[in-house]
Amino acid sequence: MIPARLGWILMESPCVILVIGYAALISPELLPVHQIFLLIWLIHYTHRTLIYPFVMRMTNTKMPLSIALTALLFNIVNVTVQCFGIFYFTYYPTDWIQSSQFIIGLSLFCVGMFINIKSDYILAALKKDKGPGYHIPDKFMHKYIASPNYFGEIIEWAGWAMLTWSVSGVLFLIWTIGNLFPRALANHRWYRENFDNYPKERKAIIPGVL
Repeated sequence: MIPARLGWILMESPCVILVIGYAALISPELLPVHQIFLLIWLIHYTHRTLIYPFVMRMTNTKMPLSIALTALLFNIVNVTVQCFGIFYFTYYPTDWIQSSQFIIGLSLFCVGMFINIKSDYILAALKKDKGPGYHIPDKFMHKYIASPNYFGEIIEWAGWAMLTWSVSGVLFLIWTIGNLFPRALANHRWYRENFDNYPKERKAIIPGVL
């Protein structure tokens, strides 16, 4: 067992360090659109790696080293797939940042990141106000779904897949959906089983649908 915050930083660190390393290796070949990809990726993962673990109150103060190492391995593989897929195997014309795919994708990414971060901060504030343990959030998109942070992250990586228009981006989106959908359904089920006053009309991850 290791401290949970240390484990979180360890497993997310490749998403910052390794990306910068790959970009540095081919820096003379980076196009402006690649630099934009790097910027928005690093905005997301710098927050996730270095800010999020200190803002959120960890439910468990310890985590198994095996979990941290497994997530570390996944992030190493995913960062490698994303960087090679975008830097080497996807062609971008000089006016790509003016394309509808890029503009819509970037908009989705920003909206999804806002939903993801705001939802997490609402949960952090709830624990600060009401103390440790589990409470039913009722602000922002928490009024409609059990896991708006997961919903926002799915939108975010759907935007990434669109704005990069890459196979690697689509693979990451598929993994994100496969990972977060079951967790959102489990969260929703847990809330319903443990809170008698849990809103019956609230869905798991897609407002009004699921």
